[in-house]
Amino acid sequence: MTRTGLGYDSHRFAEDRELVIGGVKIPSDRGLAGHSDADVLAHAIVDALLGAASLGDIGRHFPDNAPEWEDAPGSLFIEKALEMLRERGMRPVHVDATLIAELPKLAPHMDTIRAKLAGFLGLPVESVSVKASTNEGMGAIGRGEGMAALALATVVDENV
Repeated sequence: MTRTGLGYDSHRFAEDRELVIGGVKIPSDRGLAGHSDADVLAHAIVDALLGAASLGDIGRHFPDNAPEWEDAPGSLFIEKALEMLRERGMRPVHVDATLIAELPKLAPHMDTIRAKLAGFLGLPVESVSVKASTNEGMGAIGRGEGMAALALATVVDENV
């Protein structure tokens, strides 16, 4: 049986933080605010994986007030979500994600991000899609106050 999960995350920009997207450090004069590394793309993917398994959201499993998750990399959350799926006889087969940001320009980094995520997920690069879009100047993201990500995970439930 195939299951699908949808994930979303957003973070505001913050000074004196590295910008990490999909496990890749992106050159930028500011990063994203958050308790962990604020990897908006990894967090959206985690929500999508958890959603496909009907396990709730990232905040339920990795609360932002728990000291063990402070400065934790998004890759750790992906690893933990994959463990939860495996315990239930499930595995991801495809991830499709979209980053939404005005700046920095992400196109030069997309192949690197995609390859890094494929490694985290244990998937071939061809099974991971990452795109970028802007908000056309509208709203907080359009004003450059932060960025967001959407992700869709396709998971196979081998119990059915």
